[in-house]
Amino acid sequence: MKSMTGYGRASGTVDGRELTVEVRSVNNRYLDCGVKLPRAFAFAEDAVKQRVKETVARGKVDVYISAGSAGGGGGTVSVNRPVLEGYLGALRILVEEYGVRDDISAAVLARFPDVFVVEKPEMDETAVLSGILEVVGRALEAYDAMRAAEGQALARDLRARVETIRGFTAQVEARSPVTLAEYRAKLTARIREVLGNQNIDESRILTEAALYADKIAVDEETVRLRSHLSQMEAMLDGGGAIGRKLDFLLQEMNREANTIGSKGSDIEQARVVVEIKAELEKIREQTQNIE
Repeated sequence: MKSMTGYGRASGTVDGRELTVEVRSVNNRYLDCGVKLPRAFAFAEDAVKQRVKETVARGKVDVYISAGSAGGGGGTVSVNRPVLEGYLGALRILVEEYGVRDDISAAVLARFPDVFVVEKPEMDETAVLSGILEVVGRALEAYDAMRAAEGQALARDLRARVETIRGFTAQVEARSPVTLAEYRAKLTARIREVLGNQNIDESRILTEAALYADKIAVDEETVRLRSHLSQMEAMLDGGGAIGRKLDFLLQEMNREANTIGSKGSDIEQARVVVEIKAELEKIREQTQNIE
C-alpha cells in the first residue's frame, strides 16, 4: 500500500547536459500526470508520462526535468560570409560617403546578428530518450520508496483504528441484552403502577418485549460491520492500489453505523455509535492519501 503523496529526485548526464528530474505528487481521484521539460527534449514528453503510468495508479503527479547547457565540442562555428560581406559593404559606404571614422574591427563585426553560424550535430533522439528515461526511472524509484514508507505508516494507523472499532462494536453487542432487560423492567413497573395489585399478564409483557427486541436488534448490522472490518484488514495485507476500494468499504461501514444508531434510543449505545462514526471519519481522512 502506498501514499499518493511523495517526492523523488535524480540526476544524470544526457547528450552532454546535466539532467535533473524531480517527481512530486498530491492527492487526486484519478491519475493526472504533468511533465515540464526543456524544449530540446519536448519529444520525450509522452514517453515520460507512460513511464509514470507504469509506476503510479492514482494522484496528481508533476515531473520537472531541467538540463544544463550543452558542453563544448558538440558543434561547429563558421562565418556567414554573405552576411559579413554585406555588413562590410554597408560600413564602407558610411566611411567613404558620410565621413564616418573607420574603426571597423573583428570585435565590432562580431556583435552584428547572424555573422556566425553555429551548427550542431543532429540529436540521436533514441539515445537521448533512453538516457532521459533512465534518470526518470531513478527519480521514480526514490519517489516510490517515499510513498511506500508513508503507506506503511498509514496502514499501521488504519489497523489500530480497525481494532478500536471492533472494541466499540463489542460494546454495542453487549449493550443490546441490557437494553432489552431494562425495557422489560420498565414495562413491568408501569403495568404494576397502572393495575396496582391486580394480576399482571406475563404473556403480554413477553410479547411487548419480543416486539421491542426485534425493533432494536442490531446483530445483523454488527455482523456486517465486523465483516467489513475484516475485509479492510485483508486489503491492507494485500496492498496495491486499494484507495478506491477502501472508499467504497467505508461507505458500507457508515451505513451500518447509521442503522445501528437509528435502531434504539439507549443513550449509552448512541454514545458508542458516535465513537464508531468518529473513527470511520478518521479512516476516511487517511484513505484520501492512499493510492
